[in-house]
Amino acid sequence: MGMGRPRAFDADAALDRAMDVFWRHGYEGTTIAQLTEAMNINPPSLYAAFGSKEGLLKAALDRYSEKRDAWMEKVLGASTAREVAERFLMEHADAQTDPANPPGCLLVQGGLACGTGSENVPFELAARRTHTEDQLRERFVRAKAERDLDENADPAMLARYLSAVTSGMCVMASSGADRNALREIAAVSLKAFDEQAKA
Repeated sequence: MGMGRPRAFDADAALDRAMDVFWRHGYEGTTIAQLTEAMNINPPSLYAAFGSKEGLLKAALDRYSEKRDAWMEKVLGASTAREVAERFLMEHADAQTDPANPPGCLLVQGGLACGTGSENVPFELAARRTHTEDQLRERFVRAKAERDLDENADPAMLARYLSAVTSGMCVMASSGADRNALREIAAVSLKAFDEQAKA
């Protein structure tokens, strides 16, 4: 039996390039022409592989989420809730200003402006941000059970607070804020975290 026809493109590499385009321009601002040029494929190949522009975005988000989950595993592996918060905030500051990537975060940048026909995109991005918030909340619930957090600390509120801070940092990074500015915000936010979480 002969070998199957080889794929016309490397799916992971193509998704990484598509992810970069969505990250830089947002879903609404990204055109099929930009995507096909970046991915080095033609429109029929794009539609055959992903079904639609939105289908491609979801595939790119899956790729992004895989990398984010691997990073979150390291963040959540810190020995204390305070260390989790510090890693989460400081590493966000670094990642959102990493010159190797577009500024900010794809999960915020991707859907800041969506019009008719793409109403599902902001909900898709919000669901993925909520996943990260849920991961933090679960880690803080465990920290509270281990008496690493004060008995009156609210794990859900702490997770929501950190998520909101990093979303704001993302918007600032996309507007040109540098790493030092974001790290200053992270440091102030950690003090607020300590007030609510100190055992």
